[in-house]
Amino acid sequence: MDLQDIQNLRQDYRASTLLENDAAANPIKQFEKWFDEALKAEIWEPNAMTLATATVNGMPSARIVLLKGFSDQGFAFYTNYLSRKGKELSKNPRAALIFNWGQLERQVRIEGTVEKLSKEQSEKYFHTRPVGSQLGALVSPQSQEIAGREVLENKWQQLEAEYQDKEIPKPNFWGGYIVKPQLIEFWQGRSSRLHDRLLYKNAGKNAWKIVRLAP
Repeated sequence: MDLQDIQNLRQDYRASTLLENDAAANPIKQFEKWFDEALKAEIWEPNAMTLATATVNGMPSARIVLLKGFSDQGFAFYTNYLSRKGKELSKNPRAALIFNWGQLERQVRIEGTVEKLSKEQSEKYFHTRPVGSQLGALVSPQSQEIAGREVLENKWQQLEAEYQDKEIPKPNFWGGYIVKPQLIEFWQGRSSRLHDRLLYKNAGKNAWKIVRLAP
């Protein structure tokens, strides 16, 4: 594909609208509504989200992770605390999230501060994961350089034998985070690029201000 072909890739969005009168006063309620509609649309991994973090010097990095829960408190995910994102969050506890539900012509963008979930919450979730995922958390020194795939496979075989018929302990370097939103933007594609963008600003004490942004 040449540059001209790429430049000509475009869609005219007509699936839905997002008007102030139809939006929930609370963005978590609005997110819940859209998330339920993404589930009903059978979108592949509707809980997949881009997580962007940054160093203290402002160098950003982004990757796809999975949402594992949301509430008025924020949006939760789990990872290795010693991974690149974990190290960045330890020094710069701020993040941005993006959900892209292309079949519905929708995006949700979230910005906020980040805190670790309690050890008890992380323990509880860890033991709901498939055994393979629990072992994987122990096996992988996430984001670190390794000599080859055999390092992982050998460690896997060792731990699989060690914990056969035993409870797998949650490693201390693994657990959850919660993104506490300050801004949540809902984007609905519209025809001729005149998209609907409603931005919720955290006004404190569980109050939110809604403003419309130009597309």
